[in-house]
Amino acid sequence: MDLIDISPEDAHRLIPLLQDLHALHVAHQPDRYPAAPDDAALTRWLTEWLSETSVTARAAVSPQGSVMGYMIYGIEHRPALPVRQAETRAMLHHIAVSESWRRMGVGSALIADLKRAVAAQGIQIVATTYAPFNSASAALMARMGLKPVNVMAEWRG
Repeated sequence: MDLIDISPEDAHRLIPLLQDLHALHVAHQPDRYPAAPDDAALTRWLTEWLSETSVTARAAVSPQGSVMGYMIYGIEHRPALPVRQAETRAMLHHIAVSESWRRMGVGSALIADLKRAVAAQGIQIVATTYAPFNSASAALMARMGLKPVNVMAEWRG
């Protein structure tokens, strides 16, 4: 397995896994997420997002070059507030692993890569959010040392 950067021009390589990840969310929260977004629209959105200088996409690829998993993260600079210290953190926005590669260390390798990359920039905080139904993400985050610190709740009327 190799870990590679995914450029905005290569965003299309992530679409099958993004569709799988999105379908999981649609299955559990259909009122929150639109079903079956168009691949072309997802590619345009992802290409634009990955063009932001603070956003990084990395993929785990097989020796044959197929995408086994990916992550997208951004660097956030949070100013000090009367109730919070200033901090710079890496925010892990997406992580997805192809079904055939799950439970084989792909997700762990991606997060370890993220930790190394941000530590080299002097960043010591990695944060993420995941849906309450996503037990695989919860388990991966726990294995990698990420502990829940907040719970977000919402009402949709």
